[in-house]
Amino acid sequence: MTHPDLASCSVAQRVIDAVAASDAVRASVAHAASLGIRINVAVVDSGGNLAAFLRMPGAFLHSIDIAIDKAYTAASFGLPTSQWHAALQQHSDAVREGIVRRPRFVGFGGGLPMVENGQRIGGIGVSGGSEEQDEACAQAGLSAIGLKS
Repeated sequence: MTHPDLASCSVAQRVIDAVAASDAVRASVAHAASLGIRINVAVVDSGGNLAAFLRMPGAFLHSIDIAIDKAYTAASFGLPTSQWHAALQQHSDAVREGIVRRPRFVGFGGGLPMVENGQRIGGIGVSGGSEEQDEACAQAGLSAIGLKS
């Protein structure tokens, strides 16, 4: 079988740019400072590649990987990580038990997809506070670059 469009075997994929990724992590850190918490915050592009990262001094070391994985989970599925518990209730036991064992999957709050003009361009993940604080910091990052969750 031949490819229907012989001129190209690829598709364009939009990704968050470096300036926006940097602005988002800085805004998340500023919001965390206003809450009196210390966080790690990561932005990944739509392919799950790390685009920006900041760690506040004193933030939990384990939260480094958790923040990155929250961003990865949000970007890969297009679903806020806080919504996974409810989403999984609609699936079989096999799915509920299996997906949570996947490497890099995080099913608790703090990760948000980054969507621009209806197209997923990345994800942002925050770890270090409560789930609600993490998500609020992630939302601050989105708002700073003109995106909504």
